[in-house]
Amino acid sequence: MSEDSLSDRFAARMGALLGPDFPSDIALAVSGGGDSMAMLALAHGWARPMGVRIWVVTVDHGLRPESAGEAAMVAAECAALGHPHATLRWHWDGQGNLQDAARRGRLALIDRWRGGIGHVLFAHTQDDVAETFLMRLARGSGVEGLSAMADRRLVRPHPGAPAPLAAEDVTRTATPPDRPRPVGDMPEDGAGFHVIRPLLGEARAELRHYADTLKVPYVDDPSNDDPRFDRARARAALAGLGIGGAEIAATATRLARAREALEARAASVAQEVVESEAIGVLRIVRDAFARVERDTQLRLLAAALQWVGGSEYRPRAAPLEALLDRALAGGGGTLSGAQLAVTREHLEIFREYAAVAGHEVPTGPAQLWDGRWMVHGPEIAGLTLRALGDDGWSQLPEGARATLRHAIARTMPAVFGGPDLVACPPLGHGSTAVAEFRPPLGRFVASLKSR
Repeated sequence: MSEDSLSDRFAARMGALLGPDFPSDIALAVSGGGDSMAMLALAHGWARPMGVRIWVVTVDHGLRPESAGEAAMVAAECAALGHPHATLRWHWDGQGNLQDAARRGRLALIDRWRGGIGHVLFAHTQDDVAETFLMRLARGSGVEGLSAMADRRLVRPHPGAPAPLAAEDVTRTATPPDRPRPVGDMPEDGAGFHVIRPLLGEARAELRHYADTLKVPYVDDPSNDDPRFDRARARAALAGLGIGGAEIAATATRLARAREALEARAASVAQEVVESEAIGVLRIVRDAFARVERDTQLRLLAAALQWVGGSEYRPRAAPLEALLDRALAGGGGTLSGAQLAVTREHLEIFREYAAVAGHEVPTGPAQLWDGRWMVHGPEIAGLTLRALGDDGWSQLPEGARATLRHAIARTMPAVFGGPDLVACPPLGHGSTAVAEFRPPLGRFVASLKSR
């Protein structure tokens, strides 16, 4: 295929993903590898005729001594092309899976840097789709995990407005505008940005050929061939089996269509069986839920756990299925920071107490707690905000205790002065402070869709 045909396909995908009313500014996440540098060259040729300004960001994960030089190479290429560039530095705390932590950290840093830009391009390719399919197949994933990654999705690395970048997070910077030309697809609360993947239909080899032909500089990350990492092993397995990325990507795309139908079914059922409260508790009508097919039950339960617990990811299949079996048998359990209890008429999903028991912050006139509650009230400034707990429950009057069951009430935000309970706004006790549960029920419906 010619370079012109690749450019034409890129322009067509950008039109489908962002048009016809293009944003005035977009960002490109460019690592310095062949895929992302080819994307930079393609976007450079596309953007100016469309009246779109490009901002480029490189996240230096600091995991290899060469990474700083690679970021500098991207910066030099951007300078030659006339595009502003920023390098952000990620600092790993040593916790969890390295590659997953790096991905989360990358999104969080970009969210803090992007200003008012709402669309960030990533250079995932057809080969990435195939490798991800194989990795998830090895983990026993179903339709959800085996479906092709979306070419456009909203991510919310921070529950509200992200904190400004610290000096140690930035090695060189270009600051995007706070208020570029508005577009109609941004979330109402302004949180998060759209990940745009215009190259999912392109083979890695085609992009490398394009970069080589135009003499675009790029580097090969040795971790791509490091067998310690799942993706490197998946890449090697595909090569050994002689299976083309295009065939696997086509299967993943068909599964994505099936997933969309299952998501639509779950959203329809949710309107009938799910009840909610403003205090972050979901109630699912037990008898109606029991009559629904199992895949939809799993989707509804997973979405409820995500909405209540604030988790970015759907729970893994095995523990989710085990919790569903217990629920259908009349039992309960905890998963993803949420607790499920079965009553005569409902499945109740609410915050797990262990997930909030240690979360204590000093109060201000408006204080976010647990990433989900905004507590307002000038008279509570200088006190302590934490979960009500058993000690707070014991200080409540009988009338306030009648508001909620103990298991749910003790997870609610409460204001303390030392050991003394001052207020528990969700239960209407104490001062005139108000507690607002931030995630709207629409976030629950959105979480029925794959992330």
